[in-house]
Amino acid sequence: MKRFRYRALVEFDQGASGGPGRQYPSGTRALMVHARRIGEPSGHKYFPATIVLDGQPPPGEHVVVPITVTDDDAPSYFAPGQPFTIWGDTAGRGIISRRLLADPDPG
Repeated sequence: MKRFRYRALVEFDQGASGGPGRQYPSGTRALMVHARRIGEPSGHKYFPATIVLDGQPPPGEHVVVPITVTDDDAPSYFAPGQPFTIWGDTAGRGIISRRLLADPDPG
């Protein structure tokens, strides 16, 4: 499986635990993202994803974050301008602004 990294503009809703997703000591947060297949609106998929977020964004604030998706199908669902929704300890929404890089699974 390849890891695909993107830059996205996201807006988080306030979650019950007080923040977006499970946070690791590095500042990385684990979430699920839901996206529709590009050019095929009836096709959709959920992806495990991680983001790196500095601090705690206020609910409703837009922030630019890197998002990493590990799935070979990711390029069929994520491209500039493609919207997605965020699932985890909180919900939110985002729009991909650009693809950063892809690399093979380190394992």
